[in-house]
Amino acid sequence: MISINNLTKDFGETIAVNGINLEIPNGQILGILGPNGAGKTTTLRMLTGFITPTSGSVIINGIDSKNNSIEIKKHIGYLPESSPIYTDMLVYDYLVFISDIREIEHSKRMARLLELSDLCGIREVMHKPVSTLSKGYKQRVGLALALMDDPEILILDEPTSGLDPNQIAEIRAIIKEIGRKKTIIFSTHILSEAEATCDRVVIMNKGQLVADDTAEMLKESKSDSFITNITLEFTKDENIQNIFQKLDAVSSVDIDVSKNQIKIKLTTSKDVRSDIYKLIKSQDWILLEMVQETESLEHIFKELTKGNDKKYYETI
Repeated sequence: MISINNLTKDFGETIAVNGINLEIPNGQILGILGPNGAGKTTTLRMLTGFITPTSGSVIINGIDSKNNSIEIKKHIGYLPESSPIYTDMLVYDYLVFISDIREIEHSKRMARLLELSDLCGIREVMHKPVSTLSKGYKQRVGLALALMDDPEILILDEPTSGLDPNQIAEIRAIIKEIGRKKTIIFSTHILSEAEATCDRVVIMNKGQLVADDTAEMLKESKSDSFITNITLEFTKDENIQNIFQKLDAVSSVDIDVSKNQIKIKLTTSKDVRSDIYKLIKSQDWILLEMVQETESLEHIFKELTKGNDKKYYETI
């Protein structure tokens, strides 16, 4: 369990993180979203003990990071946005070097390297120089680095930044696989990545948390209207618009008629799909399709983070 209490970091007059509170249970994949300058990186650096909070606390498994930063770091694997990899080494030599630093027993080292090479998908490049690898493979090597001593918590800062769509999908799959056994916290500005990967999403803006829930619940809770698209088999009934308009909570009815189908876009202030179905059934119309649009995470993100102030930044 990770408990973040009133966590704050300022750099002089600049407030990077402003009194955030979070409880993160074991085994959860948490995505931190936010525009550039929202405070994501600063938050992750405080969680890892890389920088010291101005005030507030981070407690991991009952251990306060303020007084036990070395002990806290034993529970965490950290991959910053720019992987700290020595590019003049072979991948294998680099990971052996890291295993020595992490004091992995020699009798267990080879088994661990093989396990990580399979988990992170780097076995085929183990004897290649790091400098020759694509960015996607470098990120995989970075993940192996962060996982070397099998930490309980994995913290990743923009793990798919700069990758192509195929590489993003590969890293996403690795994160989900790792997330079966570990707590994972990662920052991203790729909304589809968070939606597809995370159990829970928090959105930061100007150093503060402005949303905290699953992606689906965020989309439902922030929606102030419902749009239902209906397709009916063609009917000569000319009163369709008036009939739908009489439904409870309807604000608009748009109809597009073709020779084979009638498409209807219904905007309501609440979910009335069951009423729509009963209405269609009572009129003996033939329903071909009914789909309710949901508020997109992208729209919610834009609404919650608009007007981002430049004085809040995360580059330190």
